[in-house]
Amino acid sequence: MLLEPLPVFVYYSFHIVLPTKKMAFSQVLKRSSTTLNSSIHSSSSSSISALISVHLHPGTFCNKPTETLDEFNPQIIKEAEKLCKTISNTPDRSKLESLLNSTQIELTPPLVLQVLKKLTNAGVFALSFFKWAEKQPGFKHNSASYNAVIEALGKIKQFKIVWTLVNEMKTKGVLDKTTFALIWRRYARAKKVKEAVDAFERMEKFGFKCELCDFNRFLDTLCKSRQVENAHQVFDKMTKRRFKPDIKSYTILLEGWSQEMNLLKLDEVYREMKGNGFEPDVVAYGIVINALCKAKKYDQAVEKFDEMKRKNIEPSAHIYCSLINGLGSENRLSESLQFFELYKSCGHAIEAPTYNAVVGSYCWSMRMDDAFKVVDEMKQCGVGPNSRTFDIILHHLVKARRTEEAYSVFKRMKSDFKCDPSVSTYEIIIRMFCNEGKVDIAMSVWEEMKGEGVLPGMHVFATLINALCRERKLQDGCKYFEEMLDMGIRPPTHMFNKLKQALVNEGKEDVVMMLTRRLEKLKTLLVIDNHY
Repeated sequence: MLLEPLPVFVYYSFHIVLPTKKMAFSQVLKRSSTTLNSSIHSSSSSSISALISVHLHPGTFCNKPTETLDEFNPQIIKEAEKLCKTISNTPDRSKLESLLNSTQIELTPPLVLQVLKKLTNAGVFALSFFKWAEKQPGFKHNSASYNAVIEALGKIKQFKIVWTLVNEMKTKGVLDKTTFALIWRRYARAKKVKEAVDAFERMEKFGFKCELCDFNRFLDTLCKSRQVENAHQVFDKMTKRRFKPDIKSYTILLEGWSQEMNLLKLDEVYREMKGNGFEPDVVAYGIVINALCKAKKYDQAVEKFDEMKRKNIEPSAHIYCSLINGLGSENRLSESLQFFELYKSCGHAIEAPTYNAVVGSYCWSMRMDDAFKVVDEMKQCGVGPNSRTFDIILHHLVKARRTEEAYSVFKRMKSDFKCDPSVSTYEIIIRMFCNEGKVDIAMSVWEEMKGEGVLPGMHVFATLINALCRERKLQDGCKYFEEMLDMGIRPPTHMFNKLKQALVNEGKEDVVMMLTRRLEKLKTLLVIDNHY
């Protein structure tokens, strides 16, 4: 998926509001570092539909901060991109501080936060920038900037430094519950469930009271990290002795088992929820309908939709997206479009994800002209298109091996639609050229990506390096491998093995030894100075 999934319980904490043109989706999605995966099939993902336009109830969520509109200030975005370009184009960190000083940009909390979020895939760079920023006269890090660098370091599993920063936050009085949520999420993603539970428990040792909303957030994190069985065990254990579950607790488990495509477990939780006196609400129905669509049980999904209507529960935009996308993917285009018309007739706010679901439906039938008519309509309505829109179109064009057309659409994104490609958009195009054996063009797109201040993640590095190994362009492969290490990203084992074998076959054992030493240096964090 393109963005980090929103927790299920967030649905209960947000008002849906009409998106504004100022908060451009291309700006939001460009920050995302998550790479494209099978979620393209389910472009109506709950996380995406909820992300469009949300307004948090004050105090509803345990210490959940809201993002300020300053982050979308054009001047801040421009300065953040300049700083990121300086950082990404300076692999020698001994020169980084002087180069950052030469930018003469005055730091503000929103600007620092924007830069750190853009560096979320590059933990080493993020920490270097964080440390440089704290030395600047008049600037002090707040909770948000600490949390952003902790997120980046957690992605490269530097938990020792993370806990040092937590203690520092405690001393400075800027520690909050969000910090712990970031940490246990990173443990969960690393399949360190015991450590994640310990991080949850340690909140109280730092003076925070663990409430039901925190418990729900923790459950949701485990489920989103594909640790649903462990989440269910934690639920059973803690609800017996510590927390009394609410409907949010149950819908989190519903969503977890839905993502695992385990309809038996989903039905078990659904029945337990009803047995404990909780009638399904719009969120629970949305999860069940989405699960049925993913399982290609579309008739049952429509029956659930009709059941909602009979109970006078108004379906959400997310539910319409699930049905529009699901039916479209089965070439039931006319039914898909009927739900879109019904969605509009019910007075729902016009939202980009719903339009993206329609774009996807036309793409599944390879009716690209109609898909672009929807894109034009989005533009006229002021709700896009966004990078997600083009990711969907490009995915289908690449799948149909319409390479030239896909590249043309990619180039038109900025020129015709004023839409910035996200890291996932670049990955689609780079992977396409790598699979076509056109690695020179792939490297050209890569350099364009870096020139735009978009930092690659692990998967796009692996794609390019593997392709360079196949084409026996080992010098370039080593260059990108070292660039990956410079960013603090640990390479996948299978990719490094391929590179090592290709180098051995060329008689370059000395290069293998050098790269191995560099990787070991990263693992022990000697690549970061001893300040932390």
